[in-house]
Amino acid sequence: MAILDHHEIDLAGSRVAVVGRSTVVGKPAAHLLLDRNATVTVCHSRTRDLAAVTSAADVVVAAVGRAGLITAEHVRAGAVVVDVGTNPTEDGGLVGDVDAVAVAGKAGALTPVPGGVGPVTTALLLRHTVDAAVQAADRG
Repeated sequence: MAILDHHEIDLAGSRVAVVGRSTVVGKPAAHLLLDRNATVTVCHSRTRDLAAVTSAADVVVAAVGRAGLITAEHVRAGAVVVDVGTNPTEDGGLVGDVDAVAVAGKAGALTPVPGGVGPVTTALLLRHTVDAAVQAADRG
């Protein structure tokens, strides 16, 4: 959400496909998006005709845990794609759930892997830790 907010992505009324149903990312993301008045469809690796669902979305959040699952056919032109996936490669690298090479030319915006959602998550966790410490010091 912080990335979407930073880039001033208006979610109200937007069609969002969340690919992934985990309790760590997929379901919480869907609820946060609903709180912003997005129309959310939660799908997963076994969704029939996944490309039909995701290619109708204004925003795609990929958090399914399958390297390269989301390809150009899954994304409509100009869509915002948030790749939450982190999948190790045989050579020790890291790739997302989105085939970045195929999608980059079609999407309006695409978060990188590595260097996208992960560092933002780390920064937010640190900010929340500092905020909690300050609040505890103020009470104590």
